[in-house]
Amino acid sequence: MTTTLLSPLTLGDLTLPNRIVMAPLTRARATDGVPTERHATYYAQRATAGLIITEGTWVSERAIGFVGVPGLYSEAQVTGWRRVTDVVRAHGGRMIAQLWHSGAVSHPDLLGGTRPAGPSAIDPQEICHTPSGPRPTVTPREMTADDIRTAIDDYRTASANARRAGFAGVEIHALGTSLVPQFLNPRLNRRTDTYGTDRATLLLEIIAAAADPWDHGVGVRLAPWWSDGRFATDPAHHDDLVTELDRHPVAHLHLRGPGTPDPDVFTRHRRRFTGPLIVNHGFTRATADAALAAGTADAVSFGTPFIANPDLVSRLALDLPLAQGDPATYYTGGAAGYLDYPTAAAGIDWTSS
Repeated sequence: MTTTLLSPLTLGDLTLPNRIVMAPLTRARATDGVPTERHATYYAQRATAGLIITEGTWVSERAIGFVGVPGLYSEAQVTGWRRVTDVVRAHGGRMIAQLWHSGAVSHPDLLGGTRPAGPSAIDPQEICHTPSGPRPTVTPREMTADDIRTAIDDYRTASANARRAGFAGVEIHALGTSLVPQFLNPRLNRRTDTYGTDRATLLLEIIAAAADPWDHGVGVRLAPWWSDGRFATDPAHHDDLVTELDRHPVAHLHLRGPGTPDPDVFTRHRRRFTGPLIVNHGFTRATADAALAAGTADAVSFGTPFIANPDLVSRLALDLPLAQGDPATYYTGGAAGYLDYPTAAAGIDWTSS
């Protein structure tokens, strides 16, 4: 039987009713880093996804790099997320938490006036979203050995908190401009210790720490085709890393591809990773089904389409048009543009069918 988006999938201890994954989407709706009832409603509306991966969640106060983003380092945050996972589970859904650390791509305005820390004292030249608006990054201080050990411990603690909060697992945010890509980046990581001579060391140690609280491994999300600014990379640069990840407790590999992916572009990494592979970015129902049928991937994640289509699974299954989101409301806070997108069923006259 041909594998499609609607085929079930066993992913570790989870049985997914379909292979449509909700990708992490920063929405900036947390209150003082704590998820609210709005989060519970938002994720419950999307619980028909085979798997939900939360928006990136901070592993500690030192990790913060964006306003309105929740964390997993305080009891209030654990309690807030427990409410979310309970509601999603009651709606038949499954959730894992994505763990995030901004590293050098933060700003003193978010860190009590202290400079952010990164692999080396090199400005990443990005824009940080602070309480006073977008601000350019500053030159960070170079992380000491103690700083690195603390960051790794923060991942371990946040992962344990995710389990207490009712999540089924965690995924390491290792793409874009965050802490892990900073260490992987030769333009930003000029260290002469192990974390510089073997730039994958930090990620591998984070994986081991985050896996400690679980009876299974953790997910990892990478972007081999990232093309922006000082973080631009090439998929070939990830070949050895993906091969190495296959030797570590990685429950799944989640790859963000180019904007209009040909399923074949993921083949190079599929050959190097034997565990479950989730692919992402720019897929349609047709291209997603093609990737699954070819065995290029085990599941496909959708990001932006889930914003305006809480019933994305139904729309894809029934080949219904997709609604378009309003980018002006993506990070504004409040219910508008967050909880008020209707389902397709609301606009269908079922009596005439």
